Amino acid sequence: MNTDAQNDASPAPNAVETGAPPPGDAAQGRRPLTGEARLERVVILVNPLSGGVGGQAAEEAGAILAEYPLEAEVVVLEGARIAEQIAEALAAKPDVLFILAGDGTARSVAARAGADGPLIAPLPGGTMNMLPKALYGTGDWKKALRLALEEGAPLAVAGGEVEGEAFYCAAILGSPALWAPAREAIREGKLKMAWTYGRRALKKAFSGRVRYALDGGQKQKAEALVLISPLISKAMQKNDGLEAAAMNTGDAAQAFRLAAHALFDDWRHDPNVTTRPARRIVVEARSRVPAVIDGEPMLLGREAAVRFLPRAFMALAPKPAAAEDSV
Repeated sequence: MNTDAQNDASPAPNAVETGAPPPGDAAQGRRPLTGEARLERVVILVNPLSGGVGGQAAEEAGAILAEYPLEAEVVVLEGARIAEQIAEALAAKPDVLFILAGDGTARSVAARAGADGPLIAPLPGGTMNMLPKALYGTGDWKKALRLALEEGAPLAVAGGEVEGEAFYCAAILGSPALWAPAREAIREGKLKMAWTYGRRALKKAFSGRVRYALDGGQKQKAEALVLISPLISKAMQKNDGLEAAAMNTGDAAQAFRLAAHALFDDWRHDPNVTTRPARRIVVEARSRVPAVIDGEPMLLGREAAVRFLPRAFMALAPKPAAAEDSV
């Protein structure tokens, strides 16, 4: 609940107030809000430097929010102050906090909000936009914003955490993580670039396997371990763990076939893939493990522990979630 102190506080630097909703009949004619959640006061964080945003996004977001009977604040993120601005937005306890920024920023805000924070609505403003597409089924941030405002409801989003990095869609651990840029290039129609990424990934595909153990079980070997959240997994019917898919290849031909499945169709049908649910996962390798965490490439340590988060944060999204990028 908003306090009087919060309502009377001056807007933060680089914040644009769209104004409180007009009283009585003056609010008529505005677009209707969802009846599934209270949306009296909202904040939207906008990073105009993100790839999918643009320099006019703050003004455009403010104009859209002004069409609804609510009080809104638009905050333009500034490089060195982003962490501080995120903290200020969470401390203000809005009914919903929208994020129009890169994938990493959206993940960071959701992780900091946690299960007890305000409703979070990550709009597609990054490169891969895995989480926004899973929630809203679109790469158009304006469409996603309206969808959340008009059809959104509180939705508990499960996820995982590895080495302090939260993920809400999928984590790929092992050398096939190097195929991720090729898949994204194909999605964007950049076939020459996809071929270049694919050749580069193949050269590194047999640099080392990972050992993994699921829920305290025996250690096994795999070329890669893919951990998929219930939000986007086609195989998970319950919110009781991550889908753990072990990928095993023995030669270049199998690697190409598995990569083709991962890029174009349901890779679970490949005989070199085995899946099962898991809540606690341990992964180790002889060298640092390449990974893709919700579309963000990174290097983990030689040993990494992953835990399932049954209620990582609360989102404002249609029920059920759109899950456009289900895998």
